[in-house]
Amino acid sequence: MVQQIETRAGKVAMGLLFVLLACTAALAQDVTSNAMPGTDFTKYKTYKWVAIQGASYPNQILDVQIKNSIDSQLSPKGMTRTDTDKADLYIGYQASIEQEKEWNAYGTGGLRWGGGMATATSSTISIGTLVLDMYDPTSKQLVWTGRATKTIDPNAKQEKRQKNLDNAMQKLLRNFPHRQ
Repeated sequence: MVQQIETRAGKVAMGLLFVLLACTAALAQDVTSNAMPGTDFTKYKTYKWVAIQGASYPNQILDVQIKNSIDSQLSPKGMTRTDTDKADLYIGYQASIEQEKEWNAYGTGGLRWGGGMATATSSTISIGTLVLDMYDPTSKQLVWTGRATKTIDPNAKQEKRQKNLDNAMQKLLRNFPHRQ
C-alpha cells in the first residue's frame, strides 16, 4: 500500500513537472496584436505619445526607456514622433507587473520499480505586461493594439532588462503597419 502511494506520488510529481515546464515556457514571452479591419495604415506618418487615463505607469526612467524602445521600432517604418496635436496617430501604453507562484516538482524512481520520492517547491516570479494602443485622433477610434508579456528577472542588470524590452518591442511591432 505504501509502495502504491509512493508510486502514484512519483507519477503525479513527474506529470506536474512536465505541465509546469510547459507553462513556464509559454510565459517566457508572449506577443499578440490586433488591428481595426479596413484601416489604411499608409496614411499614418506621425504620432504623438499620450497618457491613457487611469493607466499604470512605471517610474520616469523606465517610462523613457519604453518610449525610446518603441520609437526605435517605429522610425524605420516611416513613422515620425511629434509633440503637436496634428499627429496622425496618438500612441499610449500601459504597463503592469504581477507576482505569480511557480511550482517546481521533482521525483525520483517509482515509475518502474516502485517506491520513489517526490517533492515540490514554490517560488515567486514576476511577469511584466506592456499594452500598446494606437488611436486615430480624427475618428477617435482605436486602430491598433498590441500586448507583450514576459517573465522578468528583478535581479537582472539594466543592460539585460533593456535588451529584453527592445526584443519584445521589436517582436511586437514586427508586422506594423498592417498593409491592406
